Amino acid sequence: MPSVRDKRVSPHTIRHTTATHLLQAGVDINTIRAWLGHVSVETTNIYAEVNLEMKAKALLNCEMKAKKSKKHWRDDKNLMAFLDSL
Repeated sequence: MPSVRDKRVSPHTIRHTTATHLLQAGVDINTIRAWLGHVSVETTNIYAEVNLEMKAKALLNCEMKAKKSKKHWRDDKNLMAFLDSL
């Protein structure tokens, strides 16, 4: 493949890429940890930290939509007219 001819592709690169794709596909980080043979999930978390696309998607899921402000009762002309009539 001409696009990768001048790039250094090692077994570690393939391993890292595969782990990243598994993570993107929604595979549990603990499953990936076991597949990679890591003792600690902290080592595997490196793969989660490097993926900017996943970070952007996670931030979008956390986005809070602004709540519509409720109309203040004093701005309700009918209510104020009723209260004035009392």
